[in-house]
Amino acid sequence: MTKTFEELGLSAELTKALQENGFEVPFPIQEAAIPLVLQGKDVVGQAHTGTGKTAAFGLPILAQIKRDGSVQALILTPTRELAVQVTNEINRFARYTGIKSVSIYGGQSISLQLDKIRRGVQIVVATPGRLIDHIKQGSIILDDVKFVVLDEADRMLDMGFIDDIKFILFYVNEDRQTCLFSATMPPEILRLAEEYMRQDQVERVRLNEEEIGLETIDQSYLIVEEREKFKHLTDFIKQNQDAKAQTIVFAATKQRADRLAYQLRQEGFRAVTIHGDLTQKQRDNSMFKFRKGSEDILVATDIAARGIDVPAIGHVINYDISEDPNMYFHRIGRTARAGGEGKAISLVSSERVADFERILGQTKLPIRKLNDELGIAVPVAQPRHNSYGGGFHRSYGGGGGYGRSSSGYRGGDRRRSGGGGGYGGYRRDGEGRGRGYGGSRRGGYGRSRGYGGSYY
Repeated sequence: MTKTFEELGLSAELTKALQENGFEVPFPIQEAAIPLVLQGKDVVGQAHTGTGKTAAFGLPILAQIKRDGSVQALILTPTRELAVQVTNEINRFARYTGIKSVSIYGGQSISLQLDKIRRGVQIVVATPGRLIDHIKQGSIILDDVKFVVLDEADRMLDMGFIDDIKFILFYVNEDRQTCLFSATMPPEILRLAEEYMRQDQVERVRLNEEEIGLETIDQSYLIVEEREKFKHLTDFIKQNQDAKAQTIVFAATKQRADRLAYQLRQEGFRAVTIHGDLTQKQRDNSMFKFRKGSEDILVATDIAARGIDVPAIGHVINYDISEDPNMYFHRIGRTARAGGEGKAISLVSSERVADFERILGQTKLPIRKLNDELGIAVPVAQPRHNSYGGGFHRSYGGGGGYGRSSSGYRGGDRRRSGGGGGYGGYRRDGEGRGRGYGGSRRGGYGRSRGYGGSYY
């Protein structure tokens, strides 16, 4: 039998705020994780997107920190949008507690963030890069932090934040509670947990370990020629139009997202875009219009696969298939939020069939093939070219262009990092990074970044 929030051990202040915000009974991840965090355990929490993970870690943290004083809890997120979303939700829960939280992320004026910090905050929700900027200039001190949460931890690793996370955690007292939450839990996450969590205190709550699809989503796909995809996109949107259901269309690159939104507007649809090349003001404006309902369609790169919580989303259309099968499940998780229902349709070009078969192999739930239902013949596969209409490339080794070198974090021996090599790789928000390190962690942590690539 499901327990009430009171039975989980939450205060009257918190339960009053929960009731006012329509929270009647805990979701499974909340029922499982809240008591463990209240008991002082480190928690690895895995559950479907949209099932209440923020409350699962936010509520027990609010129940244990002091309403005055310094920063006592740190929540790291991969994107600006998710940082804002988490902060807003925590503020809803904290309405009667007097506890204050702040979002810290790049793209927003650092002066504005400094003003909020000076007024006193107890919870910081941050993206890693901007938090490091504050740590370097001493505006955020982590000495009193007792709770650390990595939200969407797998995405942070995928985006190349692992070294930033390690640097940040060095400045947090080892006698802390650490929680990792995400919708998927690859082996890299578990290795991170082994390194930075107290092994005698770790509890794993993995509610969807065996099945990472969502039962309430009607999943389907259509194999078509690349040149036919836009026609099918508009057909699907028209067939599934609903006054209460909005649509997210996922594209592979920023340029492609812009072009799709333009083409949709030319066809009479109300569409906006969100991707990493937009300024924070532009991204906020797009999300405001989409949440308000003045725009029906959001065309996005994978930056929107996390951190967008719009209950009215009824349909997700994958115009381009992600190379990472796990990203498929994060994308479709934007619909059917909190147990609702939704549709996920994937347009698979003939040369990407093999990639989609990898997705099919990771779910036991049916993903309907629409070719037979619609009487559309499966086209003959063509040689694959990763062009997507221009601009699609990977940037390995960080390389190119701009290089930033920073060193001597938190005083001590200032040393420059070793070039822009390192592990290389690419980030799906278009930022390829190469790093080198010199000196001790406190004395000579050096970092070199080179920005290149335009993937997503």
